[in-house]
Amino acid sequence: MLDARIVGGTVVDGTGAAPYRADLGIKDGLIVEVRRVEGDGAGIETEAAETIDATGRYVMPGFVDIHTHFDGQVSWDPVLEPSASHGVTTVVSGNCGVGFAPVTPGREEWLIELMEGVEDIPGTALAEGITWGWESFPEYLDRLAERQLAVDFGVQIAHGPVRAYVMGDRGARNEPATPEDIEKMAHIVQEAIEAGALGFSTSRTLAHRAMNGEPVPGTFASEEELFGLGRAMARGGRAVFELAPTGAAGEDIVAPPKELEWMRRLALEIDRPLSFALLQVHSAPNLWRELMDQTAAAFEEGAALYPQVAARPFGMLIGFAGHHAFTHRPTFRSLAHLSPAERGVELAKPEIKAAILAEEDLPVTPGKQFDGMKNLVQAALDRIYAIGDPPDYEPTQERTVAAIAQQRGVSGLEALYDLMLASAAGTDHPGTAMLMLPFFNYADSNHDAIREMLTHPGAVSGLSDAGAHCGLICDASYPTFLLTHWARDRHRGEKLPLEYVVKKQSADTAALYGLNDRGVLAPGKRADLNVVDLDRLTLHTPRMVYDLPAGGRRLIQGASGYEVTMVAGTVTRRNGVDTGARPGRLIRGAR
Repeated sequence: MLDARIVGGTVVDGTGAAPYRADLGIKDGLIVEVRRVEGDGAGIETEAAETIDATGRYVMPGFVDIHTHFDGQVSWDPVLEPSASHGVTTVVSGNCGVGFAPVTPGREEWLIELMEGVEDIPGTALAEGITWGWESFPEYLDRLAERQLAVDFGVQIAHGPVRAYVMGDRGARNEPATPEDIEKMAHIVQEAIEAGALGFSTSRTLAHRAMNGEPVPGTFASEEELFGLGRAMARGGRAVFELAPTGAAGEDIVAPPKELEWMRRLALEIDRPLSFALLQVHSAPNLWRELMDQTAAAFEEGAALYPQVAARPFGMLIGFAGHHAFTHRPTFRSLAHLSPAERGVELAKPEIKAAILAEEDLPVTPGKQFDGMKNLVQAALDRIYAIGDPPDYEPTQERTVAAIAQQRGVSGLEALYDLMLASAAGTDHPGTAMLMLPFFNYADSNHDAIREMLTHPGAVSGLSDAGAHCGLICDASYPTFLLTHWARDRHRGEKLPLEYVVKKQSADTAALYGLNDRGVLAPGKRADLNVVDLDRLTLHTPRMVYDLPAGGRRLIQGASGYEVTMVAGTVTRRNGVDTGARPGRLIRGAR
């Protein structure tokens, strides 16, 4: 008898093949049969403990999100929201050179501050939520292996913790590594890969800084250090070298072609995939094409370079609940002690609005992370968009705050105030609406460049940063956005085939990390899958919640239309609701 069968659905199997009608049989966590159904032909008739009727629905693989930052959240949250809400069944953490192992006893707080600064995850939540109990990376994996989760969890070893563990304050300050330092770091990296790390990650992006303002350790690492750690990774097993390169997260581009050149040479030498973030920047809107062409040429040469690209504009959300233009106005500061609901009521009062708009800003605290964000917002009213409900991530220029202000005959800051004062869906008080400020991928005010990136043969879908940038973004919803926007709803340009966007975030992302037991619906593969009502699939508006440990805040974005999500043949979600099943486990990479 089968454990489950899924009948009557239209299968999008993850290979890129056109959808077809088929039934699926599941046993012991695996797909044991995929039987195509032609016309009135019979499907799978074998008895099963559970039968799921997928008539009128699409059956597709569980999604594999390769760029998350759940390194701390995995300690306290077995569901790993919000990824689990968007059909994701496997996540990969330890990206961008930050993580929590190895750790010198007594230096745990430093790693928390590094993660908080780089990834905007509340340090108080990490301090309260993480249950420590390891020093080495293999010990960290052993602790993770004890966790029972709603999704599978894989992790990479990160450059920042390794450098700080070996070099202490010298490493934290980005001082040059000696040959002896590199040898010690290489031993740790190889040991981690042999223990099951899926890769090694580093960051060379100046925007990635700890809470004290120091760039993440490894930002200025020499080629000798990078190549030494890359070789160690390759000795350890089949793994991925992942990085946030110079120029990938800021307008301060520093010779990206030169950066790509050493990446090409490293990938050729170690014969391992090298994956890097690639975005369109406003100051050089066509540079990404040059880098894509260089990547393609390197791939032809045998260098496995894989640009990670985003599914939509990459930036931040603006609102009273998070970052905005009025954080340093005295009257707004006087409301800081109130609950979000109470503060919203006060902000809606005409006299409060008038006072805030009339006031001068208090001084910015030098060196404090994100303290100067209000200056950025105030200067970008012509690039901040009202995205509406349901959210439209490809808005026209008429929906910028500046354009709306002109239409209403008010100042830009007053229009911004009024737009943020609206109530987001799912809330019952004002001051919860969120607006979009795209930093990248929207230089032309449309998604045409993103579509080119997504259709490039070497590009992989990534950069969701799920679990991170809690007060800035909620891009863990990329999987749903790929389905709703790119395969179904886009109206300002060409769409993408459903089978293409499914493959892009299942088979392709799984294959990059050697997770060849998943990502495709075929006999012998893991029964990680989704049953989706594509007609009803809806991406909800972003909203701020305060459910992290110590009351920490984070932006979340839900979805409706996922009727069933399975991990290893076990139903983990029904109609968007967690079932309490925890079949997910730590994934260890190939030695």
